[in-house]
Amino acid sequence: MTQTPDLEVLPRDISAYRQGNTGIDYVHRFESGKPGPHVLINALTHGNEICGMVAATHLLDTGVRPLIGTLTVSFAHVEAYNAFDPAKPFDNRQIVHNLNRVWSDEWLDGPEDSPELRRAREMRPVVAAADHILDIHSTSQDVVPFWVYPAYERNAKVAMAIGLPPVHLVMPAGLGSGTPLIQHGLHAGADAPGAAVVVECGQHFKQSAAELATEVTLRFLAHFGLIERAPVAPPAPQQRYELLQTHVIQSEDFRFVRPLIGFETFAKGELIANNGPDEIRAPCDDCTVFMPAQRVIVGREAVYLTKPL
Repeated sequence: MTQTPDLEVLPRDISAYRQGNTGIDYVHRFESGKPGPHVLINALTHGNEICGMVAATHLLDTGVRPLIGTLTVSFAHVEAYNAFDPAKPFDNRQIVHNLNRVWSDEWLDGPEDSPELRRAREMRPVVAAADHILDIHSTSQDVVPFWVYPAYERNAKVAMAIGLPPVHLVMPAGLGSGTPLIQHGLHAGADAPGAAVVVECGQHFKQSAAELATEVTLRFLAHFGLIERAPVAPPAPQQRYELLQTHVIQSEDFRFVRPLIGFETFAKGELIANNGPDEIRAPCDDCTVFMPAQRVIVGREAVYLTKPL
């Protein structure tokens, strides 16, 4: 069971940002009037990923405006964000559905209803309008930050150029447990107009995660020419991992063979977890675990299994 972490960064009241200029609550758009890409910076896809709020409010509070193209800044799941309880800081990740798994036409055009589906349906035109997307996330455990993106050269090129963080989780066939925001509509295809990436900035409530989110956001905007920034140090050596399998918790008696926080390695065939009647075993040598579940909730992801590239 996840222990309550030190809460170095807490939510702040963001109601002042509700009234944007797009007709959609908590979405702000700034046009330069000059040719250039449309970049979307998206925060709070999950309610307790506070670092994205810090980065997005930094852009708005400091008056960042694009030199070229268009900048959109959005706060996605404000309803979940507003449900934060410091005594239960992991509980407001979502309300019903995972907002980062419902971005398929099947879900968005389907009959089901939830706070997440209502918000995703509102934000469809926001995501569809963007050429490049930075979706800012964080992790339950205090592990090294990393990128997550579909295995297209356009995504890898941007993440490698930005250089921070230096760890990459590459998805050759999607997540395997739903459709994330960065793969909505035309962003899913090989011929998409630009990069769409997630940055996982570290543990939800650490100051370092908020600082990294802000730095990556500024580097992302500078990479596409929307802002000017002084040159940064050359990127550190990059480590890339390929997503092989996504496992979903099937039973209340799901258990890992030992406590995991992420980045542990297993030999081919080694037992990683028992998932009801099924065993989860490493599909390869040097199988590296990403984002192992810290709580047993049937229907949520159990673990991502990867191999180093």
